Amino acid sequence: AYKAFCCSVKGLVAAFKHESAFRQELALGCFFLPYGLWLGENVTQKMFLVTLVVLVLVAELLNSAIEAVVDRVGVEHHELSGRAKDLGSAAVLLCLLLTGACYGVLSFMVFFAG
Repeated sequence: AYKAFCCSVKGLVAAFKHESAFRQELALGCFFLPYGLWLGENVTQKMFLVTLVVLVLVAELLNSAIEAVVDRVGVEHHELSGRAKDLGSAAVLLCLLLTGACYGVLSFMVFFAG
């Protein structure tokens, strides 16, 4: 268990060091995590909003892992390699859209419909 934990930390450090998208989403998360804790009206909403932010980071980590494996296999263009990268990117996009929509709706409810 300790070795697995160390590998996980190593992966987080590598993502921070080598993946600009991860750093950007982490920076956004540093804003949205406290905002979500403030915005949520109860523990369930707060946890939901925090979970969405973490989900974006998880999707980005998986996307980065896919890209690393594809690049390791070869840098020449291949339809399946491109598709794998596009699918990973699409997963991140869906998480970002979901997060934005949920934060947007709750923000609207608090500021304008409340």
